[in-house]
Amino acid sequence: MEFAAAFLRGKTGLRNIVPGGAFRPRVSRSNQEALNDMGDIILRHGIWVVVADGEKALFLRNEGDATYPNLQVVREIEQQNPATREQGAERPGRYSNGPSAHNSAFDEADWHRLGKARFADEIAQLLYSMAHRGDFDELVIVAPPMVLGEMRKKLHAEVSDRVMAEVPKTLTNHVVADIEAILQAA
Repeated sequence: MEFAAAFLRGKTGLRNIVPGGAFRPRVSRSNQEALNDMGDIILRHGIWVVVADGEKALFLRNEGDATYPNLQVVREIEQQNPATREQGAERPGRYSNGPSAHNSAFDEADWHRLGKARFADEIAQLLYSMAHRGDFDELVIVAPPMVLGEMRKKLHAEVSDRVMAEVPKTLTNHVVADIEAILQAA
């Protein structure tokens, strides 16, 4: 019971959970103006929203205002990332433990997960080049927790300073109108 109370108070490091199981966007202290009094994300005119997972990324720009957002697709990228069983061709390698008769095997590589990490790195590099060109001033990143963590590690400081909020959800298979509604309710 104490863990549950600490979990809800944010003592476990998972500060994006609020009572009732809903997600609250992660916002840096320097970007508190990105949220309204209720803790919802403010989608200002011109803000960019990146909706990504390990295989697809949508780059959206708000052409509307904060009250009536109108997210327009600026760019869409996709990566073919089949399951590991379809990518691996051979059994894992083996090595000798010395003079004993026993051999040990290396762990099999998870090619699908490695592909997702590489795609997160590719998105981070693309965001850096866009930020360096001055394509956006503010950014909201929406991605599953694993991809969000990979992207966060790879983001350049120039991009990180422009991130207004992060939402740990998978929304790549939603239509843009649903993404607008979910972000307004986040």
